[in-house]
Amino acid sequence: MINQEILKKIKQIEIYTQRLLTGSLVGDSRSAIKGSGLEFDQIREYQMGDDVRFIDWRASARMDKLLVKQYIEERDRTVLLAVDVSASTFFSSDQDLKNTSIAQIASVLALVADYGKDQVGLILFSDEVELYVPPARGRNHARLIMQKLFTPAPYKKNTDITVALQFAANLKRRDTILFVLSDFIGADFSKSLRSIAARYQVIAIRCLDANEVKFPSVGFLAVQDPENGDQGALRAQSKSLHDINIFLQARRQEQDTVFAHAGVDHIDVTNNKHFMGDLIKFFRRRMRY
Repeated sequence: MINQEILKKIKQIEIYTQRLLTGSLVGDSRSAIKGSGLEFDQIREYQMGDDVRFIDWRASARMDKLLVKQYIEERDRTVLLAVDVSASTFFSSDQDLKNTSIAQIASVLALVADYGKDQVGLILFSDEVELYVPPARGRNHARLIMQKLFTPAPYKKNTDITVALQFAANLKRRDTILFVLSDFIGADFSKSLRSIAARYQVIAIRCLDANEVKFPSVGFLAVQDPENGDQGALRAQSKSLHDINIFLQARRQEQDTVFAHAGVDHIDVTNNKHFMGDLIKFFRRRMRY
């Protein structure tokens, strides 16, 4: 049974996303056609070039002008959300854990896909696929995905991006956008990324804690790797701090190179900054609503 706090959070995200969509920043993926469509849309005035077979003669007689039935055509597109739930996402130097930010982003993507009448599916992964929700349409399905996003078990496991990419590739779905939401801190995934990017549109959303971008000067600090349990001491000051930040920058640059070689766009999100503005730009440019 989902608790009231999560239900409240889901409702807030739905309201926020609806405001975003009704603000004309994102349009409807369905296109009006002048022939036989999948779903009735509206009755409108006849325009030059309309198919006369779709004239509504009864409505035309009542209104004393030619009216036609307009239909909408839905594209059979799938949005897959591959969401990292490994131990490293259950971390934060701020109020919200990384996995909370990831869940919020994935929820908005699910709702936008629902608005566009796309099918949306969910893959939760660590070093294995923890949960798979097959793609489907409808607001209730989007809410189911959001519930799964906000109620993951704290998987004390490593991150293996390749596992998620191979699972998604084996689904062999047509016209698919794959969003991979992770900190991408794990084993080499470059080969699998290149392979799946040749089949799907792939967008990487790199979600990091602020301290994984630039580490603060805090002196001596006891640290533990959340995935393997290794412990140690960190000297975050002067030259040592400089070396730490050089390492963090080099790791991001290495990932950037992997994304670029695979032809995959990526967007960075940190838990200490508002990220919806950047996501809206992505919706407009890549999801083409």
